Amino acid sequence: MAMSLAQMPRGKIRVCFVAGCCGVLLWACVLQLLSLGRLWCCSWSSSGNNSSAATLVPTRLISGIGGSSSRFSNLKAKSDSEKDNTLPPPRIYKSNGYLRVSCNGGLNQMRSEICDMVAIARLLNLTLVVPELDKKSFWADQSNFGDIFDVSYFIDSLRDEVRIVKRLPKRYNKLDSNTSSNSTSTGTLRMAPVSWSDEKYYLEQILPLFNKFKVIHFNKTDARLANNGIDISLQKLRCRVNFHALRFTPEIKKLGDKLVQAIRKRGSYVALHLRYEMDMLAFSGCNHDCSPEEAEELKRMRYAYPWWREKEIDSKAKRLQGLCPLTPEETSLVLKALGFDNNTQIYIAAGETYGGHKRIKVLQEAFPYLVREAFCSIIFIFMG
Repeated sequence: MAMSLAQMPRGKIRVCFVAGCCGVLLWACVLQLLSLGRLWCCSWSSSGNNSSAATLVPTRLISGIGGSSSRFSNLKAKSDSEKDNTLPPPRIYKSNGYLRVSCNGGLNQMRSEICDMVAIARLLNLTLVVPELDKKSFWADQSNFGDIFDVSYFIDSLRDEVRIVKRLPKRYNKLDSNTSSNSTSTGTLRMAPVSWSDEKYYLEQILPLFNKFKVIHFNKTDARLANNGIDISLQKLRCRVNFHALRFTPEIKKLGDKLVQAIRKRGSYVALHLRYEMDMLAFSGCNHDCSPEEAEELKRMRYAYPWWREKEIDSKAKRLQGLCPLTPEETSLVLKALGFDNNTQIYIAAGETYGGHKRIKVLQEAFPYLVREAFCSIIFIFMG
């Protein structure tokens, strides 16, 4: 007859309990050894490719469990690298045509435009040609897309959403080069989409044009897609392009990491995008605190760029609407109100301040550790 638990002697209960605990510990040790065995195999295979060099080194396994040269961290890095190299499956769809885009403005503006154009290509089932960057703007930067961004990664990382090619197929190149603006031929149509347009505009006005044209070239892409009121999937795609697909080239990323490390060695800091540059003031029509000569100079610049639509602008009205950049003096007041003291390191992350030293003098006096030529100064810090 089986003995109940209550009838068992206390000594036997202790023995059963200890045996159970030992069994659990034994299984835990077996699982741990299996895990470490995999690490040992990785260490073995990495020590050499031929059989003569493949010798197990137990000390590698032991040193890999902890310390700065941890095997686990190396394996994690390898895993992250493999994950990064895993491409999403390509989206299979019938392309309605090719979309060429020429971005305009500064780098930050062009980055936003690229996000919009990818979303539009996805919406209309188009094949997107790698965007062309602006070389004629105020900045006069001659960089191509591939000089700044990782082209292959841009194409591959978005292949589950939209098909992207580095250039037009040869059969379309001749048509594209011989087609004038607003052409009525069946080759390429060059046009600028209507600003702040929603999906309805692109589906009803742009998509039908691909029945006639094999290629459409958007020669202006700034603010051509509405910010709000569009499908959430397009908004998510915009974010994905901006924060994932538009990855800097390895050379730029490496230099950027070094610069950030150099800045951090000097303590906490503020990177200030002042936006008080000549082209910004001219474009917005904001001439508050400018002399009559400066206001006239800004107006001449505004007329020099035919694609800037607004020419006659009421500066006071614009300022009252909150559409003007802060002056350096106003910026110093905002920084003080936010709690930054006069020991704060401030790097001006922008172009040349309009008006030079006299305009930025107030900000410099409020924050003596302000660095105007930020990039050059950081390079000097890093080199020296």
